[in-house]
This record gives sequence, C-alpha cells and structure tokens, in this order.
Amino acid sequence: MPKQTYTATEAARELGISVDTLRRWDREGRIKTKRDRSNRRLVPLAEIERLRGDGGTQHMSARNRFHGTVTDVRVEGLLAQVEITVTEPARVVAVVTRDAVEELGLKAGMAATAVVKSTSVMVET
Repeated sequence: MPKQTYTATEAARELGISVDTLRRWDREGRIKTKRDRSNRRLVPLAEIERLRGDGGTQHMSARNRFHGTVTDVRVEGLLAQVEITVTEPARVVAVVTRDAVEELGLKAGMAATAVVKSTSVMVET
C-alpha cells in the first residue's frame, strides 16, 4: 500500500519537479499541503495523484503536463495539428502524426493532456 502522506522532497520527486517549485506552488495555492508539528510541508497522496492526473497509474520521464480541452484538430496529409486550451492561462499547439490523432480519437471538446519534453509536445488522453 502506498504512503498516504509525503514530505516535500518525496512529493517533488513523485511529481518530477524541484522542491522550490513545490514550495512556490504551495504559496500560490496550486497544491494543497499540510504542516507537521515542526512546520514542515506534508503532501497527501491524493494531491500528488490529482496533480499527476493519472491516479498514479502512468509514469513518464516528461515532467511538464498541461491538462485541458482539445479545441481544434487539423489533419493535412500525414500530419495533424492539435490545439489544446489548458487550465493554466496558456494555449498549447502540438503537431503530431495523423495516425496518433486517429489512435487517440482526438476531437474538439474532449479532455486531453499536453505532455511537454524539451521542444516536443506529445498528447495523451
């Protein structure tokens, strides 16, 4: 059975972010933490799963995930452009293969996650 509460260091490792980022997210209210008797941050497992967006079932080396809604899919030849409006104040546009669009069943209005690694953007549903 997995731990139900993680230290800031453990939670940052699970989320693939730095401890500084976790602290900033806590100050901004993007992550819900508790404090122990020594005033150290503790992060519930449910909060890690919420931020990871996968219930703990998927693992990738990619660290940046932007959850949102597919707003446009344009297929031209072998490539497709997928536009996702993310919940953060941003818009992510990915150029993927037509096969990927068909395999994922991407359509405007459906929920999707943009996974950003380096200069590439992948899409998962």
